[in-house]
Amino acid sequence: MSNLPAMEIKVRYLEITEEEQFIPSKVATNLSLKPNDDAAINTRFYREVGGNWQWVDRLNWTDNQWDEWVSRENLRTWVAYLGAREAGYVEMEIQEGGNIEIVYFGLLPLMIGKGIGGGMLSLAVREAWKIKGTQRVWLHTCSEDHPHALGNYQKRGFRLFKTEVI
Repeated sequence: MSNLPAMEIKVRYLEITEEEQFIPSKVATNLSLKPNDDAAINTRFYREVGGNWQWVDRLNWTDNQWDEWVSRENLRTWVAYLGAREAGYVEMEIQEGGNIEIVYFGLLPLMIGKGIGGGMLSLAVREAWKIKGTQRVWLHTCSEDHPHALGNYQKRGFRLFKTEVI
């Protein structure tokens, strides 16, 4: 048995409930999002983007589990590009009641610190509001995520609606 103290992780849930609450960031002219429906790409990005942030819930998924997840009608994935270079990805789930959850959002390690996170999030939020029937865009972040994640979300207009410690 370890004598190390149990680490508490704080999870914050944030939302935008009206499109007018969205505060876009400046977007680099060579930053873009392109739709993706390839499970292998989702798998690779999940591992590469989440590797530094303790994303572990899908590490043991089989190829079939990834295929099933990505092929669902209510899932949208975009790959971010800075010019011709892959920069990150966004995974969104269309849920009941007009809810759009940004399930995963992040930059590849080599793209962190280039000032594109706000622009990438702005492009993603615009895509979420383009989905017919959107009433709310929400996400969660935790104390294990990049230190600037929460600030980026709040600067884009996301408001805290719940906090929990796990």
